[in-house]
Amino acid sequence: MTPSAGEDGTRGDVPPLMSDEALDQLQAGLERLARAHGRLRALLDAVVTIGSALELDVVLNAITDSARKLVDARYAAIGVLDDEGEFVELITSGFGADRYREQGDPELPHGTGLLGDLVRRIEPIRVDDLDSHPRTAGFPEGHPVMKTMLGVPIVVRRTVYGNLYLTDKKGGSPFTDDDEEIVTALASAAGVAIENARLFEQLRRATEEFQRRLLPRLPDLPGLGLQARYEPSTRAPRIGGDWYDLIHLPGGIPCLMVGDVMGHGLESATLMSRISNALRVIAYQEQGPPSRILGHLDELLHDIQGGPMATVVVARLEAPAADGSRLMRWAQAGHVPPLLVTTDHQARYLEGEAGGHPLGVDPDLLRPDHEVVLPPGATVLLHTDGLIEHRGQSLTEGMRTAAHVAARHAVLPLDTLCDALLAARVDNLQDDIALLAARLRTP
Repeated sequence: MTPSAGEDGTRGDVPPLMSDEALDQLQAGLERLARAHGRLRALLDAVVTIGSALELDVVLNAITDSARKLVDARYAAIGVLDDEGEFVELITSGFGADRYREQGDPELPHGTGLLGDLVRRIEPIRVDDLDSHPRTAGFPEGHPVMKTMLGVPIVVRRTVYGNLYLTDKKGGSPFTDDDEEIVTALASAAGVAIENARLFEQLRRATEEFQRRLLPRLPDLPGLGLQARYEPSTRAPRIGGDWYDLIHLPGGIPCLMVGDVMGHGLESATLMSRISNALRVIAYQEQGPPSRILGHLDELLHDIQGGPMATVVVARLEAPAADGSRLMRWAQAGHVPPLLVTTDHQARYLEGEAGGHPLGVDPDLLRPDHEVVLPPGATVLLHTDGLIEHRGQSLTEGMRTAAHVAARHAVLPLDTLCDALLAARVDNLQDDIALLAARLRTP
């Protein structure tokens, strides 16, 4: 049996061919589907990008850049509001943004007109011709010229945090329903990312404050200038095991101590507090050479804590001589040696003989003591290795850099010297920094 033909001449079991118009519609539909899929993927990528950042300024810039790229706009901005609904910051991206930022302190939006409507109505606004819109209030001086606009409020905890607005698509066409939908979706994710960043900032401040409260206030000692600095690493959590301390031993002998517990985070900070407290008690009771203080500390930690790994340097400044000089005795437990800076702009690390192994290795191993006479006006600096750790540099190079900076600031005020050492760390801090500086006053 052969298939019969229909009245139109086609075979009964074969579907008719699609017309050119139907093919065009199908192709257009597939193209729309592909664009929609591409936009959805781009939106998901943008959400991942802004969600992975924790620093608020990074989050805001990522939101602005992502929104501009999603709708192919020439310019994008977030106007950040304060609790009173006034604009306090403007984050920009795209055409003219760099020039606008270069003004130093550009005029912020006034919150009137269309941008004010975004705050009051809390819903998207789309304008195809800004020049003819009755609610256009103009733009601050130096602001890029805009023709079309899409504005979406960013809401955090049911409060408008800021206005995200985009202008002038690169093809010249007005913004579409799809543009509004995708930017609104991004704004929803932005609200969550901003809230997370704000919570992270609160946590960072709290942990940093906790860390600083664990560190002592320096006493006012006769004949000795003192300064200390603590700078947490830039990686979260901003809390760790670095510390500095100074106690006044009987007989007027200052004992300087700086240490670093291996690891990072709350556990290291807790262990640091225990070690520093134990070291205080041992140093006060022992009143012997620094090596013996470290030996007793190592034994105690092995018995109580199981021998945690840590590095420490302990230095005693003996009573001043008639000319104002002082003998310094010190010992190291795997720590960076003291840095000596003199008034003739010379700076050198006091590299002692080998044998200063870290705490937690073997409490029976002995550590040597070292001595040096500090001339009047000299400065001795004890610090953790975060000060000399630079990306792409060895510790030796980092020590050389720190010594060079200290030498240039040898006779400047002690706080200036300490600030200069921290300022020399131009890259992100991979480790915490604890710094303790003591300067002999001239008679």
